Amino acid sequence: NSKLRRGVPVAHSIFGVAPVINTANYVFFLGLERCHALNNPKAMRVFVLEILNLHRGQGHDIMWRDNVQCPTEEDYCKMVIDKTGGLFRLAVGLMQACATQNITTDFSPLVNNLGLYFQIRDDLINLVDEDYFKAKTFCEDLTEGKFSFPIVHCVTLNMDEAGTRLLSILRQRTDDVDVKLYAQSLMKQSGSLRYTWEKCIGLKDEIVEQIESLGGNAPLLKLVEYLHATITGLEGAVSGTSTEPQQPPQP
Repeated sequence: NSKLRRGVPVAHSIFGVAPVINTANYVFFLGLERCHALNNPKAMRVFVLEILNLHRGQGHDIMWRDNVQCPTEEDYCKMVIDKTGGLFRLAVGLMQACATQNITTDFSPLVNNLGLYFQIRDDLINLVDEDYFKAKTFCEDLTEGKFSFPIVHCVTLNMDEAGTRLLSILRQRTDDVDVKLYAQSLMKQSGSLRYTWEKCIGLKDEIVEQIESLGGNAPLLKLVEYLHATITGLEGAVSGTSTEPQQPPQP
């Protein structure tokens, strides 16, 4: 039900659901065709394995959403490593399959953390970053009924009060801004937004250490720092005990 993607209308709102699904499937097989043309069995194994992982992770995400079933934090992270981390592993795995050096180096811990960081960062800014609101919609994950990282933490930590209320809001898939503001305040008061922010800080530090231990990579470090600048700037939005919810940007 997303309306915007990277600041522009989603493809299915322009071309229709059926053509977009068909085109997406076509692109998957186009990638498979090009991978097959490499005549590299290892590349084919990597491609098939990670595309399966991606769909397996996406399947868990959809199941939790459609059944309003909150996963544990551990299960959520496993799903992200399959869904988002799989794309990182696919890129690195294909490069290694065609490489002549560093072909036995295990990059999985780094790329899995990159996947976790990218997804959890996105989960956080979806709920608190005003620039994101302008590019998509206000707290869109709540409208989708999605169990993002802060929502998982709030529900599992507070099943007797805040978590129960948040689950009720997720079931509604509401577009009501006032209800979304209330849900946002629940996650702030429960410490879930702050916990997510600290998780991003920890993952970023671990990623930097892993990059350095693998010999360093200045462009990749620069990219990580660029992405992390947004998170650093959100400390005020996730902290404090005030019950006053953050206001969405005005048109």
